[in-house]
Amino acid sequence: MPRVKVARKSTFIDMTAMCDVAFLLLTFFILTAKPRVEDPIKAEVPASSKMKTVPEENLGMITIGGKDGKVFYSVTGSDVRAETLKAMGEKYNVQFTPAEQFKFSNTEIFGVPMAQLKAFINMSEDERKAYAQPGIPTDTTNNNELSNWILTSRKANKGLHGLDLDIAIKGDKKEQYPVISQVINVLEKQKKFKFSLITDLKTAPKK
Repeated sequence: MPRVKVARKSTFIDMTAMCDVAFLLLTFFILTAKPRVEDPIKAEVPASSKMKTVPEENLGMITIGGKDGKVFYSVTGSDVRAETLKAMGEKYNVQFTPAEQFKFSNTEIFGVPMAQLKAFINMSEDERKAYAQPGIPTDTTNNNELSNWILTSRKANKGLHGLDLDIAIKGDKKEQYPVISQVINVLEKQKKFKFSLITDLKTAPKK
């Protein structure tokens, strides 16, 4: 009895579902990714042999850099930033409009005195990049604005989220010690004895 030959056909795989999954994953990563915020001043941090990840939420960051030891401050959470600005405005008798409060809530890091803050908030993005921020005053004898920023942001974070704000210091390794010591004294006066120092991971020596 003769054999029946089955006609050969090319295999076909429907990739529609695979493409849908790939685009869904791509969309998810794009929407959840956080853009890297550039510091307004370069701070070459020292190296360390130990690594501990700094939290992305519930964090206040003090950045110190430049020849004059300029101090910058940033705090996570747009709601915390808005509440902190409101409290600082009441303390220094500065009125901020709702539009200015909104713009400041989207400002990741800043380093200007309160007297210049309104003008800084109303700058365009290009103007901010070109503007040399003078730093936040840290004079403990006259007007320690840094201390007030830290204290008000801690109160705002506690009131909004019920958590005490973690504090981290990012300082240039060439920075003079008195500037770092002054910032640490600010934290100690607020009974904040536990904080993080931002460093780079030191590579192990080759054997």
